[in-house]
Amino acid sequence: MKLTVVVSKGEEFYIGTIKEIPSVISQGTTIKEAKANVLDALEFYLHDMQNEKDSENKVLEEDLIFADVS
Repeated sequence: MKLTVVVSKGEEFYIGTIKEIPSVISQGTTIKEAKANVLDALEFYLHDMQNEKDSENKVLEEDLIFADVS
């Protein structure tokens, strides 16, 4: 699986996002800082998703396979 980091210029800060996961977003005063911060946000997001995966109320769990289309 490939994820894409996107850094945009805001009014005061650079905004970092993960294109494939729009809820992962962060900011920084430089492009480098915005990229580092959004990667940290991605790490927290994935950690939280893992914790949700361990839920007792789970009714379905299955692996998704992403094909490389390049």
